[in-house]
Amino acid sequence: MPDIADWERHELTSLRGVAYKAKTKPDYRFRDLSRSIDETLLGYCFRKLNKKAASGVDRVTYSGYKENYTANIGNLMGRLKGGGYRAKLVKRKHIPKGAGKTRPLGIPVIEDKLLQTATSEILSAIYEQEFHPFSYGYRPRRSARQAADDLVVRMQFGRFGYVVEADIKGFFNHIDHDKLLEMLAQRIDDKRFLQLINKWLKAGILEEDKSISYPEEGTPQGGSVSPILANIYLHNVIDEWFEEVVKPHCEGDAIICRFADDFVCAFQYARDAERFYKALPKRLEKFNLQVAEDKTHILRFSRFQPSPKNRFCFLSFEFYWDSDTKGKPRLFRRTGRKRLQTAKRNLTEYIRENRHMKTSLLLASLTRKLRGHYNYFGVIGNLAGLHAVKQHVMELLYKWLNRRSGRRSFTWERLKHYLNFNPLPTPVCRAKAATTKVWW
Repeated sequence: MPDIADWERHELTSLRGVAYKAKTKPDYRFRDLSRSIDETLLGYCFRKLNKKAASGVDRVTYSGYKENYTANIGNLMGRLKGGGYRAKLVKRKHIPKGAGKTRPLGIPVIEDKLLQTATSEILSAIYEQEFHPFSYGYRPRRSARQAADDLVVRMQFGRFGYVVEADIKGFFNHIDHDKLLEMLAQRIDDKRFLQLINKWLKAGILEEDKSISYPEEGTPQGGSVSPILANIYLHNVIDEWFEEVVKPHCEGDAIICRFADDFVCAFQYARDAERFYKALPKRLEKFNLQVAEDKTHILRFSRFQPSPKNRFCFLSFEFYWDSDTKGKPRLFRRTGRKRLQTAKRNLTEYIRENRHMKTSLLLASLTRKLRGHYNYFGVIGNLAGLHAVKQHVMELLYKWLNRRSGRRSFTWERLKHYLNFNPLPTPVCRAKAATTKVWW
């Protein structure tokens, strides 16, 4: 395997060279991108893979592939250059999503995952120069918390009175393969590179019941290349349309904030919001997509007419207008009700299943979970929501620590005394998440 210095040099030369050309030549169509997938790039990408990820249908793990890395890479490169590479079946797992729903997750074999990661790096180098600042999902140095923070700032200091919150129904399962490849061909003039992507799109799916299906549309969630392909698709379907068609035809101000297939648009005037709300389903239909009707709404949302009913949810936050301590209208956030219930339910299951652990280890684990929750939901105006989660954890500890011994060994006083020496983290609200420059 190449050493760290080789990886760093490759990152500075190959990928940065592609990014520079994409930025300075917006109309340039890249040729011979398939040659960019070499041993050095694969070594750089192998280092980035999740070492603990589940294995695919061939049951080869990260450590297993690493044991004979040089031979494995040599064999893979030989098949790539000779045209003998074939994408293997993708193992499908259904992950609980809440409310009895599941999310289908695709698990490629590690060889395909490695090759997809290399392809994703190349595509990111090209398309990061085109993606708009209001697109946050699956991008380097960007997060859901940053998207929520920036939306608050833009709406707090903007002139907006109406909001359209939207979601796309089963987005990853309905991406049109032909249209996606047409979008890629606008910047990529390399048939071998595009055929490689098409192989992953058409790869067979091994279901949990051992049946095999071959998709005609969609891209499986879990593949390393799926996020960038999804962003490219939505960049053409939503972002470019909003910037080049919707905004120029609006009589007032209009903004959009998108994280993957979940997005929010704000408009100054009702007629602009209504036109967009009616046009959105027609636009999506052209690309084999549909709005999720239960998650797509238009509502009055103004600092001048704050109302308990005028709230919307985005990225697990509930946004609402209220007065601050000085009596001025301010846009606040709090943990969405469904997300709060889910967090409590997950903590309940975790403590019940791990009540046998040593108390100090259980508290250490719960501390990490609470800090993760605070880091995301710790915003001004949401302190009560954070305390509700901490109080829920304390009540669960009191319940299960007492049941563990078969007799009531913990009173509330004793539990509080114990937590004085082994404290759970205190909820903290931050004004804004830390932001960093985008790598490209």
